[in-house]
Amino acid sequence: MSDTLYNDAILRLATDNPIDERLADPQGSSERRSPICGSRVTVDVNLGSDGRVSEAGMLVRACALGQASSSLLAANVIGRTPTELADARDALSAWLAREGGLPDWPGLDVLTPALDYHARHASIRLAFEAAAEAAEQAQRGAGEH
Repeated sequence: MSDTLYNDAILRLATDNPIDERLADPQGSSERRSPICGSRVTVDVNLGSDGRVSEAGMLVRACALGQASSSLLAANVIGRTPTELADARDALSAWLAREGGLPDWPGLDVLTPALDYHARHASIRLAFEAAAEAAEQAQRGAGEH
């Protein structure tokens, strides 16, 4: 893989998000914004009776790295538990800070060239932060019924 920050793999992911619209009536929803670049990602989730994400929606208005990260989240969010999403969020943050290894989430290695670009880390984390919060919100709501 090229060490170029905006390499072909990242640019391809940035234009290939498998979830490109929001849910009409989500159980949980969260928006995250990067104050550095203005990137913004909204994630909606519904949980199934098994407590796992059964549906997800997204609205992504982000730089190429934020879009690429959002695509990686979207490709693998269905079937995840709120705990798994929180763990992925935390592992991604630790990895970007060089305080942990590559997170166990398919495809994140494509973002390795961004490790040295600290100003881009907030944008990369947006989708994972929003998904974890939306899933936690949905889980809390399910417990209220």
